[in-house]
Amino acid sequence: MMQYCESLTEYKRLRTREVKVGNLLLGYGHPVRIQTMTTTDTMDTAATVAQSIRCIEAGAELIRITAPSKNEAENLLNIKNELRAKGYDTPIVADIHFTPNAAEIAARIIEKVRVNPGNYADRKKFDFIDYTDAAYTAEVMRIRERFTPLVRICKEYGTAMRIGTNHGSLSDRIMSRYGDTPIGMVESAMEFLRIARDESYHQVVLSMKSSNPLVMVQAYRLLIQKMDEEFGECYPLHLGVTEAGDGEDGRIKSAIGIGALLEDGIGDTIRVSLTEDPEFEIPVCKDIVKRYTHRVGHAPIAELRREIQNSKFKIQNAQSSIPDSQFLISNSVTLPYSPFAYKGRDTLTVKNISSHTVPVVVADYSKVASLDANSLIPVGYTYNEATDKWAISDAAADYVFTGDKVFDFALPGTLQVICSYDAWQTVADKTKYHPLIMQEEYPDCQLLSDEFHFVEVDANHVTDGLFDKIRQYKGAVLVVHSSNEHAMASVRRLFIELMQQGIKCPVILKTISSENTVDEQLIHFATDAGGLLLDGFGEGVWLINEGCGPQNIQISGRTYLEVKSNGQFLNNTAFYILQATRTRISKTEYISCPSCGRTLFDLQETTAKIRNATHHLKGVKIAIMGCIVNGPGEMADADFGYVGSGPGKITLYKGKEVMKKNVPSDIAVSELIRLLKDSEAWVEM
Repeated sequence: MMQYCESLTEYKRLRTREVKVGNLLLGYGHPVRIQTMTTTDTMDTAATVAQSIRCIEAGAELIRITAPSKNEAENLLNIKNELRAKGYDTPIVADIHFTPNAAEIAARIIEKVRVNPGNYADRKKFDFIDYTDAAYTAEVMRIRERFTPLVRICKEYGTAMRIGTNHGSLSDRIMSRYGDTPIGMVESAMEFLRIARDESYHQVVLSMKSSNPLVMVQAYRLLIQKMDEEFGECYPLHLGVTEAGDGEDGRIKSAIGIGALLEDGIGDTIRVSLTEDPEFEIPVCKDIVKRYTHRVGHAPIAELRREIQNSKFKIQNAQSSIPDSQFLISNSVTLPYSPFAYKGRDTLTVKNISSHTVPVVVADYSKVASLDANSLIPVGYTYNEATDKWAISDAAADYVFTGDKVFDFALPGTLQVICSYDAWQTVADKTKYHPLIMQEEYPDCQLLSDEFHFVEVDANHVTDGLFDKIRQYKGAVLVVHSSNEHAMASVRRLFIELMQQGIKCPVILKTISSENTVDEQLIHFATDAGGLLLDGFGEGVWLINEGCGPQNIQISGRTYLEVKSNGQFLNNTAFYILQATRTRISKTEYISCPSCGRTLFDLQETTAKIRNATHHLKGVKIAIMGCIVNGPGEMADADFGYVGSGPGKITLYKGKEVMKKNVPSDIAVSELIRLLKDSEAWVEM
């Protein structure tokens, strides 16, 4: 097997081919480029130009515009001319689905075309076909005949291309042979890339998008491995989590998927797909990308050029004697887990913390001045004095850390307390309170072998003898953070050491952010904690930010969430991260596409209405798609779907089955609720 990045322990950019998009260079060590997509009707030249300018001035380096038919493709010339006349030379990307003739027109006009291999030459009917090898080869030849004309046009006109696979729109042919899998996504793109290479056309960028960050990350890793194995080189990669949604959900889900790859030096251009106006996507992209601008180990472009010219890029090969579950970190260190298939690290069960249970959430109360019943409201516990009972929300923290303080009242039965070692020695109820011990102090602490306790470890400075000490205790839980700037890789390296040494104590991921804005904090938490959770690392999450959060969370100029305290913001963020990584479900999940020129209703307003009506349906996944391009295939694993099927018309799905067609949009939300009730997925608030 092969590794999927330059290094798992230090930051190094993956070296990819250089691709020219107009006057912009992608890959080859160039900065990670930022892009977005317009939401206006492409036939409305003035509106599309005006929105494009807003995005460009916000920082977009590429502008994508939908071209669903011949007419829109032809109108790209008017849009391009208007932008150039106003002094904007930002490259334009035509977004193509289903219509090769539109792609061939657009490729003669603008700087880049995006094609989806799942629907460029195929139609999706959800049919399973048992192909013989000969029949499958014949289908690939049919695709070659359909796709080659576009490749030749792009080569003639100097137009770049993105081969953009989407998890939810794999063709029936790919689904029949590979299933709904990351490797199926990879093969879908590779079929088209092989055709391009056969035509000596290399101005290609690839993407592997999914609404599930885990699927997305695995697909990109497999694609890199496959390209290197087959071609000995990699093409630039466009990163994105499709249908991420809006608000905190959209930012967290995007940061987990995009950030987990950027942490490993993977990615040459990004787009954050939010169900918001496209100019609001740009600040989020900037916040994600700037984390890597000055990372140690990022070689200058000139140096990368010399290295690439002098030696063909090759990903490290694993030794043939190593099992498939092991991969090389370096020449001498093997990776004891597969980065291509999720499997949680096997741990002991300590209290309720284990790889065999859902991850726990720790709320930090060490800086809370007064510990009373009301102070627990932000983390999901509300006390009713009249009934002397606690109401516990689905997103209630499992542990609170109080530092040197203790509560002077009876706590909810499910809530446990972590405190300092000194405070723990003074409390009578040691079934409720558990000590947190610094790794430097750990050798001197006297504990029973099975006594439940936490040990805080800086993965960047592990003390001598820590592992030997941990082996003596069955009740130990590590709380791990890192002072290294490249914190995620530092913590991952500690997990690898634990696995290599056979140490199975559970680990709480402690992420500390000193970022100034809410967007930056969400991105930091989601990337560093979420990226590790995707690899099966971490049995709990503990988030801390420096200072106090705002009373109202403002994201890109809009208020998404009113919080009564910083504690509520951190607690909600922890549960959002667990939800996005599919490790703990605590609320309704929305798979909501970004609006574009194909959208057949007001996507932002409709998404808000559906959220307001259904936010209490824990574990239900609802897809809200603007048009048939993004549904039903793009809905992937959604339980219910709300899809635009025509102007003012909605089609409702249960899974992939159409339940109601052409529902008027003014009653469609009510009809969705009726469908939820008929399907016994509804509960009253």
